[in-house]
Amino acid sequence: MHYRGKQIIVIALFLGLATVISVAQAETPFDFLYCGSQTNTMVSTNKEMTILAMDGKGIVISNHENKAFDNFTYHFVGIVRVMDGKRTGLGYTKYLDPDGDMIFQEFTMAGMESGVRLLQGTGRWKGITGTGKSVPLTRGKPITPDTAQSCRRITGTFELPK
Repeated sequence: MHYRGKQIIVIALFLGLATVISVAQAETPFDFLYCGSQTNTMVSTNKEMTILAMDGKGIVISNHENKAFDNFTYHFVGIVRVMDGKRTGLGYTKYLDPDGDMIFQEFTMAGMESGVRLLQGTGRWKGITGTGKSVPLTRGKPITPDTAQSCRRITGTFELPK
């Protein structure tokens, strides 16, 4: 192989590696708990199907060393359907950071796990995108009727525009 051909291969490998590194650096991991209380409203219940509306609020505690989303508060609303023993749902969460900027998230529930997708943000979070999953950690005995107190763990990655 000629010297010129080797140069082209080295440049192509370098550009490929630089692309992989820049993509890897653009994604930031997150791992946090969110704990709070929710009010449940029964929309419909019978032998075949139950539909439940949820409205919850609480606080976020980061597990990751980067402390992404630590000390945010949240408000979520959602609908859950239980049919043939299977739980599905859809909902939205608004996260508020200590400076007043927000992130909006969509969650889709299958069983007790949820997929999460970061939809948009304001202020320093403007243009945020990301995905992850949410799993239940603990649930306490309801303090009052038609409520639930629980903690979930959410893990994933996010990106902000440069």
